[in-house]
Amino acid sequence: MMIDTRAGRIRGLDLNECTAFLGIRYGEPPVDERRFMPPIAAGSWSGTYDATEWPNRPMQPSTLGTMGQQTPGDLSEDCLFLNVYTPDTDGERPVMLWIHGGGFTGGSANEYDGRVLASQGDVVVVTINYRLGPFGFLNLAPLGEDLHGSGSNGIRDMVLALEWVRDNILDYGGNPENVTVFGESAGAKAILGLFGTPTAAGLYHKAITHSPAAPAPLPGDKTGAMAEQLGVERSALLTTLRSMPAEDLLNAGLPAGHEVDGAVVIQSFMEALNANRAADIPMIIGTNRTEGTLFTPADSPDEDMGQYEKSLSRSAKGVIGDKDPTHYVSGLMSAYPDKNAKQLMEMISTDHFRKTSVDVAEVAGCWLYRFDLDTTIEFRGKLMQTAHACEMVFTFNAFADPDAPGVRQVAADWSQTLTRFAHSGNPNDAGLPTWPPYDVNDRRVMLLNQVSVVEHDPEGANRQLWST
Repeated sequence: MMIDTRAGRIRGLDLNECTAFLGIRYGEPPVDERRFMPPIAAGSWSGTYDATEWPNRPMQPSTLGTMGQQTPGDLSEDCLFLNVYTPDTDGERPVMLWIHGGGFTGGSANEYDGRVLASQGDVVVVTINYRLGPFGFLNLAPLGEDLHGSGSNGIRDMVLALEWVRDNILDYGGNPENVTVFGESAGAKAILGLFGTPTAAGLYHKAITHSPAAPAPLPGDKTGAMAEQLGVERSALLTTLRSMPAEDLLNAGLPAGHEVDGAVVIQSFMEALNANRAADIPMIIGTNRTEGTLFTPADSPDEDMGQYEKSLSRSAKGVIGDKDPTHYVSGLMSAYPDKNAKQLMEMISTDHFRKTSVDVAEVAGCWLYRFDLDTTIEFRGKLMQTAHACEMVFTFNAFADPDAPGVRQVAADWSQTLTRFAHSGNPNDAGLPTWPPYDVNDRRVMLLNQVSVVEHDPEGANRQLWST
């Protein structure tokens, strides 16, 4: 399919149920002297833009996808591309912009196929790449004023992609005044970060956040430690970092990560939410029932439980912050006497994500879910119940085990609920039971399973432990 856009003529890929425009450049290559700098919007083109091949993926440690799958696209610093899936280039449909997870070190837009969601829900799906690791999240602000915000360049990339949607999506059948950002794990964490990012204001109108966690506070000046680590003087650090081959920079182990940097992300999401009640942006937020099972190895009869016992209090800090972890950890042990140390560690990892969702729902009054449908396929040598990221296949309605009980219906109900939300700002009347917004007085949560139900305070025991 060929269409004319304000940027030029473009050729897409006919997928029968929709058209995909793959690898549209939204930002100029952030390479050489542009490494660590804010992104620059891509301009128009001459001739016909070929949008039928997968684009480059961001630099990352593995050539495989986040779940170990083969993923198309070369790894490159030149990665500011997006993919568009549209049922029709005429009209003004809701837009759903996907921000992938992967801990801000892995993943890509190319792992997610938006064709089913687009055609089934009559929405335009946009999936984006953004800079990862030291390329997108290395705070070099102490080295110069022009580097302020360098620790949030990946967030800047997301804002630029949203600006591209605002300026161009009408050409692809989308409505720039009805944009839903949705994402999982790091992508959900970034979406919450957008609430504290003034440049993102007005670029999105609804949010869906799967398994987010809180961004860290500003960690202080790390440039001296970086220089020492690389064996150079601090005065030579920036030149050294810019001249390093991309693979060497990637493997240097520098302290990069999403943070409230005070330049791009100026507030934590909780501060932003408390300040303006989420700026009237409707939101769905939630987690999976056993998030933490993704992060532990398969069970073994000779497994050393001592390693988990020693780590429980340290891991608890990810849930309760700087508070004394004794009450929380001992409370879990008392509440779940049948759990061994490994299972308690998995529970703490789950609470790490769940607490963020509950905290946000308490303030924003949004819709809170928990995904409860156990997986039937082993991953990394074990059945993971409802591990971190296992709901993604249902979100995009592209499941791997169609014969498992309830899979088809849950996938249809959940994906239709999300597209319904994109249309109207309300997730109801799309196949699930009536779902009220979360309220601290009754704490109603949608439990997604073969038979989905709304339940009162399903993680109440844990919630009370982490809150005291």
